[in-house]
Amino acid sequence: MEYNFLKIADEGNICILTISAPKTLNALNSAILKEMDDFLTHFDCNKYRCLIITGDGEKSFVAGADISEMANLNMLQGQTFGSRGAAVFRKIETLHVPVIAAVNGFALGGGCELAMACDIRICSDNARFGQPEVGLGIIPGFSGTVRLARLIGMGMAKELIYTGRNVKADEALRIGLVNAVYPQAELMGKAMEMATKIAANAPLAVKAAKLCINDEWDMTADEAIMNESTVFGHCFQTEDQKNGMAAFLNKGKCEFQGK
Repeated sequence: MEYNFLKIADEGNICILTISAPKTLNALNSAILKEMDDFLTHFDCNKYRCLIITGDGEKSFVAGADISEMANLNMLQGQTFGSRGAAVFRKIETLHVPVIAAVNGFALGGGCELAMACDIRICSDNARFGQPEVGLGIIPGFSGTVRLARLIGMGMAKELIYTGRNVKADEALRIGLVNAVYPQAELMGKAMEMATKIAANAPLAVKAAKLCINDEWDMTADEAIMNESTVFGHCFQTEDQKNGMAAFLNKGKCEFQGK
């Protein structure tokens, strides 16, 4: 599939996905969601060890969902549009490699929801986050009511969603919505630096860690501990574990093969 709204950069074992609809500040519409779905469906988790998602330009990561498309939707069409976005974001959340959101400006509505679907969020100092949907007569529709509360706590999530207010980068860092804030010019370099560190580690172990963290969220403590122990044991079947520990004991460095 040819993409009109996505730019893809291959950086060895790191992939950079840029959402590019600058005239609308990268707002998400059905066409962009369809392209993202196709990209994620065909993403090669054996080739790439990390994915970075960012937005085109210096003003906006993703300014939200496309209001011009949503304005005249009926109930069924609205549900379909929301389900489409939620399904795409769920693919990001469950992708077998870590995903870093490099938030380079506005991340409002669907943009905030996209960032939250990623494993790690870093942002530029001009970033703005928020879920302003109630000011439009709707609620967050791409799983925002689910993920925001899990990330920053129910009380703060309710405040942001009920009031629709935006938060600047420094407050986003304070409340735990992002991991770090950088000057605009340094953002992508910092994202690549983090991705490179991730990609240097054993890919099967990183994948297993992501699966554990995601799956264990809804488990009881006993279930989660048992699950972790099982996955931990499975790691000892891999060549990466044998080679990694041998390299450590020999004071060497291991080039992990993902086997």
